[in-house]
Order: sequence, then C-alpha cells, then structure tokens
Amino acid sequence: MKKFALAILAASALAATAAPALAAPWQNINQRQAQLDRRIDQGVRNGALTRREAGNLRNEFRGIARLEARYRATAGLQTWERRDLDRRFDVLSAKIRWERHDRQDRGHRRY
Repeated sequence: MKKFALAILAASALAATAAPALAAPWQNINQRQAQLDRRIDQGVRNGALTRREAGNLRNEFRGIARLEARYRATAGLQTWERRDLDRRFDVLSAKIRWERHDRQDRGHRRY
C-alpha cells in the first residue's frame, strides 16, 4: 500500500510540475506589438525593407491592433481571441522575416 501511495504522490507531483511547462506563458500583447514595430523600423533603418514593404507590414500591423481593440471592447480578451491575435502576430512576424531577407534593399551595401 505504501508503494502505491508513493507512486500516486510521485505521479501527481510530476503532473503538477509538468502542466505549467506544457502551457507556455503568453507574451504580453503590448510587448509583442512593440517588438514587431521595432523590427519593422530596424529593417527600414538598415535598408533590409523597402518603403513599400514597410508600409504594407505597418498596414497589417495596424489592422491587428484594430482587431485587438474590437476584441477588448466587449468583455476583455477571451482565450480564443488571444489565440487568434497570437496566430496573426505569428503570421506578421514571418512576413517581416521574409521581407527583411528577400534581398530587396534600398541600395545599402551589406557585407
């Protein structure tokens, strides 16, 4: 009986420590927006993004910000709304990465 109780105790302790690790904490939305905006600005400054690319990325960024405001206007962010915003931020982040590395630049030489 002691072995059984010890095994249950060990399993529950393991589950309690593993559960938070599985559910990765979300990054603060404002921090994520600031990071994406900073990446766009940096791309413009170092010549990795053309003005057109930066404008398109900023338009998409503003669209996500407007959607977030609509989501928050109701009863705050629900889990599905947060997941939707995270997915949209992931897509925008991938677009920023793609545009910054597509070898279209504003004439700056990169060595």
